[in-house]
Amino acid sequence: MLTLRISDFGIFVKQQYSARMSMHHSPNSETRLQALLRDLRTEAGLRQTDLAERLGLPQSFVSKYESGERRLDILEVRQVCLVLGIPLVEFVQRLEETLT
Repeated sequence: MLTLRISDFGIFVKQQYSARMSMHHSPNSETRLQALLRDLRTEAGLRQTDLAERLGLPQSFVSKYESGERRLDILEVRQVCLVLGIPLVEFVQRLEETLT
């Protein structure tokens, strides 16, 4: 079952999982994603505040997704990639390399 929530910030979709469905990622995968996002930022020579400024968001936004306190949706990942100068396809390739 899907739940939609509309706010000033966008439309959020939440998947309700049944007992038969499970998420196919581990906490380790999330940690690797966080590390990749942090590494890409530092490779670009940016501090969290620099990236946040270029995104037009508070520094806490970057801090929260790098620490795992917040998840990014695909459009947010795309925007981060654009600001960092990395194609989304390359980001996904690097993530896959990290996870395998």
